[in-house]
Amino acid sequence: MPIRNMKSRGKNFKIFKASHREAKLKLTTQYATHTESVPARPQFRKWIKASLMQDAEIVLRVVDSIEGRRLNRDFRGRDYATNVLTFIYHDVPPLCGDIVLCAPVIEMEACQQHKFLAAHYAHLTVHGVLHLQGYDHETDAAAAAMEQLETEIIMRLGHDDPYRESRQRIEES
Repeated sequence: MPIRNMKSRGKNFKIFKASHREAKLKLTTQYATHTESVPARPQFRKWIKASLMQDAEIVLRVVDSIEGRRLNRDFRGRDYATNVLTFIYHDVPPLCGDIVLCAPVIEMEACQQHKFLAAHYAHLTVHGVLHLQGYDHETDAAAAAMEQLETEIIMRLGHDDPYRESRQRIEES
């Protein structure tokens, strides 16, 4: 099931995390790629837990370009492999959904964007988890809110701002 067009939530993430219990996570990790540089399950779990605001059951599947392209084509009508797809099965706690990461696309993007591979995986994992929780980037305001939340989470995990270069390009133009 493709991502639903749900209204982006305007919660202040820091306040939410400080005032609520830690979300429970049931995680299944599947590796359907021969790429050797894919992070291990504990790393994915850490990134997911850092961005999870409610209980969830998630299947995280790391795929090759063929499967990534097929899923993007079949569920989004776009005939190319993309970096991350989120499939929401039900959106009330516990949330239930799949997050699909396409290893070759993520590696290519990390190289092109001069990012550490682990940082890019962390960013896209967080991005997928936020989609699962109803965040989107369908409007400029929703995109700005989602990017701010992603940046806060990623930086709290010890990585650089994932949108730094794109913000710099905008400021320079």
